[in-house]
Amino acid sequence: MSFFRNKEIKHFTLILTAIFAVLIGAGFVVSAAAGLFALISCAVLGAAFYIFTRKRYRDISMLSERIDLILHGDDRFDISVFNEGELSILHSDIQKMTVRLREQADALRKDKAYLADALADIAHQIRTPMTSIRMLASFLAKPELDAGQRLEFSREMESLLGRIDWLLTALLKISKIDAGTAAFEKEEIHVCELIKKSAEPFLIPLELRDVTLYINCDEDIIFIGDMNWTAEAVGNIIKNCMEHTPEGGKIEINCAGNAVFTEIEIRDNGGGISPDDLPHIFERFYQGKRIKENSFGVGLALCRMILSAQNATVKAENNPNGGACFKIKFYRQNI
Repeated sequence: MSFFRNKEIKHFTLILTAIFAVLIGAGFVVSAAAGLFALISCAVLGAAFYIFTRKRYRDISMLSERIDLILHGDDRFDISVFNEGELSILHSDIQKMTVRLREQADALRKDKAYLADALADIAHQIRTPMTSIRMLASFLAKPELDAGQRLEFSREMESLLGRIDWLLTALLKISKIDAGTAAFEKEEIHVCELIKKSAEPFLIPLELRDVTLYINCDEDIIFIGDMNWTAEAVGNIIKNCMEHTPEGGKIEINCAGNAVFTEIEIRDNGGGISPDDLPHIFERFYQGKRIKENSFGVGLALCRMILSAQNATVKAENNPNGGACFKIKFYRQNI
């Protein structure tokens, strides 16, 4: 029988048989009655050993078969099969491991699907300006093109290449944060300095668009964070507001602090955010109803990731009098 193929059981059975033989022999040496009693007792003990050991062997075999089924994709695992005891504990631990492995497998499948979607989005985002660049290059190759048109096409091509460079840079930053390799410093940051650093790259574009930037911030408002990464996040919000504010409009930045958090509020007087877009505005590659043609949908996603990594939150809403409002809160570690 397969039961006796187990070496441990075979060895134990041989040892037990030898012990029983000695006991029975000793009993008959004493008297026939003692020998008969020893024979009956050893037979009962042997039968009990066989019954209970065989049942335990069957349970172990059943557990092994269930593990084999799990390895082949069947994740059903019924904990009520076994009673209390070592096997039940082992079964429970295996069930926990199975649940954990199933969760990891589901997460891996989602990551693969997300990666495939992200790659498709990236390819789509890059393909659009690349198509325009290819067309511009074909126009520039024409010898009859005058100097004015050649200069205009060259500037347009430079602008498109700049967009692609910005997209790739933003995606690299997102990848670093996703992978957990982005190093965030913990230093004391004066909010006024942060706002100036964040707005500096947009001062000329704001002037060209005739958009006025108002900054209301006390010098003593501070928080703990990373200056460069946070400036990137705040700058992306300022850029978004600038792109959706009409000529002659304004962007207002207000700062405040209390014992719980430091808040930066950025407002514009543009067209605001569509109610359908509000729940999704910070999602990667999300294209809203009022999105600009030159937008990739990664700036605000990167912004939220940077802030979340620093114990901060960002929320978007519409102003009662029109325009969009972004509220950033840096929560204090120790209150």
